[in-house]
Amino acid sequence: MESKELSSSSFLILSDASSADPEGEENSEQNTQDSVGVVVKSSSSNSERFALDSLSSRAEISSSSVEISSSSLERPVRSSSSVENFSSALESSSSVWKYSSGEFIVGADISHFQEYEAAGYAFYDTDGEQKSIFEILRNHGFNYIRLKTFVAPQSPYAYASSGCEVANAYGNYPFAGKDSLISYAKRVKDAGFGLLVDIHYSDNWADPGKQHVPYPWRSITSADVMADSVYAYTYDLISALQAAGATPDMVQVGNEITNGMIRHAPSSDCWGSDTTALNLSVNGGMGSSQGVQNTAKYLKSGFAAVKAVSSSIVTMAHIESPQNTSTIQWWLKSMVQNQGVSFDVMGFSAYESYSHGNPAAWKSLIQTLSKTYSNLKFVIAEYNGGNSDGSYDYDDARYETLDAMKGTSASLGAFFWEPASGGAWGESMFEWGSMSLTARAQDFAEFDAFVAKYNLR
Repeated sequence: MESKELSSSSFLILSDASSADPEGEENSEQNTQDSVGVVVKSSSSNSERFALDSLSSRAEISSSSVEISSSSLERPVRSSSSVENFSSALESSSSVWKYSSGEFIVGADISHFQEYEAAGYAFYDTDGEQKSIFEILRNHGFNYIRLKTFVAPQSPYAYASSGCEVANAYGNYPFAGKDSLISYAKRVKDAGFGLLVDIHYSDNWADPGKQHVPYPWRSITSADVMADSVYAYTYDLISALQAAGATPDMVQVGNEITNGMIRHAPSSDCWGSDTTALNLSVNGGMGSSQGVQNTAKYLKSGFAAVKAVSSSIVTMAHIESPQNTSTIQWWLKSMVQNQGVSFDVMGFSAYESYSHGNPAAWKSLIQTLSKTYSNLKFVIAEYNGGNSDGSYDYDDARYETLDAMKGTSASLGAFFWEPASGGAWGESMFEWGSMSLTARAQDFAEFDAFVAKYNLR
């Protein structure tokens, strides 16, 4: 493990993350305190801030050396008996199972399941037996979990603030904040899964259309100070996970940052339908040369902070629209070649129903990109397989996504997005009942078949 000393003249990490009032008056740039316990101190004449180049050089940025070999096995016929035998064998050995670095990733983002549990939902496997979500996923070959986190989810217009997404349904508890992430991440690791932490650097959903600056940082007017805040927050979060025995295997710095990160402020609602652009000095929008430089600074700070906690943690950047090859090439050239941003894995949101292409096209894209960026590995960070809004035609698109990724050594695997959620991206893999979620056999059969084909444990 590598550690990073934080100078008291630049950063102060508070022990009580709940002591700050996110509803209180924002302080000036010279002393900006956030609701997760990070204080950034600076002045126009202060030379004590950490230089980004220095941060990057102090953190060892190493590329993943994982090689995934393809298989020439023929796709198996999926029978109910073979699926039952496969699940039973996995369940009987689940107490000693643990994900090993380098295994092909059959992943899922299950961030919402902590909220479902809090609401009292029980989970049932395809055999009708009540089990934890971790048992259910493991029984069908999943080995890696992705969890999202927001900076200050109880601040105004944020994920868990009054009147917003989860407050009314599940009580005023800061789901997707630091404390809830640590709690659930510990369970993920205890269950033996690999762990990917998805940091949004926002208080609510960050995506291509909106990248809200966290509430505690909104008075900052210097990109360098904003970058230092990214570093301090990231270092504090990953260090806390490590101290809790839940060190992530992979950390995603930013969510769907195709158009840049940290570039908006919300104006009137929780969903970002009314946003205002940040001052150009801190705006990370990729539409300007200054914005490109700012996003690069923020990424460098985030990646450096992760590696300062542990150089073994894999770092990932995440964008979307993999069907748009010119955009992907432009983004990578802007960040990696022109700005010198270094990370281990490039992740894509890949939804067929959003016209992002198909598994064969994603495989081809990764094979092409890997020729130029040979030090990078690739993952599908989000997928479902839906054909249109809220539907899935059971055309094996989920199986084919995994199979395509398995077919190239440049890919590490794929993460299914929220198995119990349905929407424009596709259909839920669970049947919703009265306080119950039951795994659908037809949905999970595709994962059983994939794991059986490649004899994955």
